[in-house]
Amino acid sequence: MVETESKALQAKEKAEVTTPAEQTKPGLVFSPAVDIFETDQNITLLADMPGVKAEDLTIDLREDVLTLSGEVDAPEGPDEVDVFREYRTGKYYRQFSLSEVIDQERIEAELKDGVLKLKLPKVEKAKPRKITVRSS
Repeated sequence: MVETESKALQAKEKAEVTTPAEQTKPGLVFSPAVDIFETDQNITLLADMPGVKAEDLTIDLREDVLTLSGEVDAPEGPDEVDVFREYRTGKYYRQFSLSEVIDQERIEAELKDGVLKLKLPKVEKAKPRKITVRSS
């Protein structure tokens, strides 16, 4: 079973999202690959968004829905002409429903080397605690 699970976790190419009927701008829309980790204190979300700059990234939180969106432009300069292209450009878009265990006021975000790291702290009541047992 471990072998099957490891195959499911292999890196994938940029996956294009099926174009929603509501999209009003032309172009490709990608769903960033995401890894999610959990500790007693936090949930950490890593989203692969190569080529996206911090100023082109939007993280929106409304009604317990966290939305990630970003855009990556073509890397060539204005006087350059494509000869061969494998690097795909477009928009990134992904949404997550947050549960009540996330302290939404303390969410932190960092973008480094094309990877967005979101730290989602847990509320105090969701954190495990030890209960002392007294003997009588």
